[in-house]
Amino acid sequence: MTDHDHGSTDAHDGESHDHSHSHDDHDHHHAHDVESLAAAILTVSSSRTLEDDPAGDAIAAAFESDGHEVAVRDVAGDDFDSLQSTVDRLVDRNDVDVVVTTGGTGVTPDDVTIEAVGGLFDKELPGFGELFRRRSEDEIGTRVVGTRATAGIVEGVPTFCLPGSENAARLGSEELIVPEAPHLTGLATRPEDDEG
Repeated sequence: MTDHDHGSTDAHDGESHDHSHSHDDHDHHHAHDVESLAAAILTVSSSRTLEDDPAGDAIAAAFESDGHEVAVRDVAGDDFDSLQSTVDRLVDRNDVDVVVTTGGTGVTPDDVTIEAVGGLFDKELPGFGELFRRRSEDEIGTRVVGTRATAGIVEGVPTFCLPGSENAARLGSEELIVPEAPHLTGLATRPEDDEG
């Protein structure tokens, strides 16, 4: 089942906007997909460096192997204010289409990624965390209740928060983020008069 199997007769299809790509209107759910993304990867850790960042490496590899580019790689400490301002700066960059953080999603006192980044969300994407935990259960069992992986849209930029383990970063980026980010980015940046 594809997204466009239902809804091809909605009001959007009947509108008379002057689109040069009107032949794509039959598949309007995917007409806005972004073919090539530029990702910003932010590792949240007080001990990691870019030279010792297996989770960040796994996320970068997932994007690059699918033909996308990594525009930014950075490491930020477990500090609410600096983390929030770093993500805020990343989404403001013209060369960043999607932001992925790794680390700081657990339940220890210094795990503040969800609070810092979640405070920036204009829209939440609860399905990401739900699906990530379901996919993770085979590997870590009931310990999955301790992961707070989440995602949302920040100023038109899909932003994902993954745990800091290499396996979690690989699973989240390869199976969920990279396949869906082009669609989410296209929808999140679609002009308001094009929403139907």
